[in-house]
Amino acid sequence: MIRVLAILLAALLGFSAALAQTPPAPAPSTDVRVALDTDAGRILIAVHVDKAPVTAANFLKYVDQKRFDGTLFYRGVGASDYGFVQGGAQNDPKRILPPIKHEPTTQTGLTHDDGALSMARYAPGSATGDFFIVLGKMPAMDAQPQQASGDNQGFAVFAHVVEGMDVVKAILAAPKSPTAGEGVMKGQMLAAPVTIRTARRVP
Repeated sequence: MIRVLAILLAALLGFSAALAQTPPAPAPSTDVRVALDTDAGRILIAVHVDKAPVTAANFLKYVDQKRFDGTLFYRGVGASDYGFVQGGAQNDPKRILPPIKHEPTTQTGLTHDDGALSMARYAPGSATGDFFIVLGKMPAMDAQPQQASGDNQGFAVFAHVVEGMDVVKAILAAPKSPTAGEGVMKGQMLAAPVTIRTARRVP
């Protein structure tokens, strides 16, 4: 009997030691996944609701209200695997919601690295329903130290592509219209914009 108890005690001590050496399980992700099904293929993104709560909530509101359905990726800046593609509501009064507070990268800790989604805007606090996807690293789009000119607040990153960067690259590589667009956007508009058929949350 004593021997049996000793064996059980040794087993329990060994089990306890094994538990002590097991690293804690990582905290479950709070990211919300959204699939953008486009004419060029599917882009799956992870929306960082914990790190950029205001911007993420705004994007998800457009998704949940189906405001992105039928919109376009209409702009491509750069070439190959460096640059960005832009899409969204294009200030359509039937689609856009009120502008949101700006969340700079210095506040969220997110950066304009490969696959980042960020909000298009004019002045800080003017973003509505247009966004862009970054290819490569574009730190100049992050919030910058105080400068003599410009608002230096950068753009608000709120998500990252987790699948479908090949689709993003294909959109960037698509032919551009040499005459479409105004100002800095002239020559950057896709000759054949890519339709976002649906934008939906996925498990």
